[in-house]
Amino acid sequence: MARNVSDIIEQHLKDIIRQSQSGVIELQRSELAELFQCVPSQINYVINTRFSLEHGYVVESKRGGGGYIRIRQIQFESEEPLVRMLQSIGDALSQREAEGMIERLERESLITGREAGMLRAAVSRDVLRIDLPFRDQLRARLLTQMLTALFFRDDDGRQDEPSGEQA
Repeated sequence: MARNVSDIIEQHLKDIIRQSQSGVIELQRSELAELFQCVPSQINYVINTRFSLEHGYVVESKRGGGGYIRIRQIQFESEEPLVRMLQSIGDALSQREAEGMIERLERESLITGREAGMLRAAVSRDVLRIDLPFRDQLRARLLTQMLTALFFRDDDGRQDEPSGEQA
């Protein structure tokens, strides 16, 4: 499968974050654009779409001559971020957004690789072969229910309500 420039930039940034001791990287947009021979807006696009809070990152930026972009990977430390993730799904969810959430859960070892694969398969556009916007609506409902089943079941297999309001 051919990878586009956005995929390559994303992978590069994730590799740097993974190698970082602190989970924080600081970089210059113009230097990245030069490295990948693209316009700075391409860097903005990748950061805005693939390094959001839903994907497990906080991005800070300062524009200007000494400007920088700081990307910090955040970790789940309680049930609260899981609840917020469920709430953020809303009524519709694109495949990219769903994959970002699944990737984050797997990266933080909250789900196994096998569970991640099953979730990806279930919300794939290849499986959900219906027209938009119904596909994104069905994907949101499926992922919400599957994550609720994974994280909020008691020992008897009954569903517990997550703390906070259910989406």
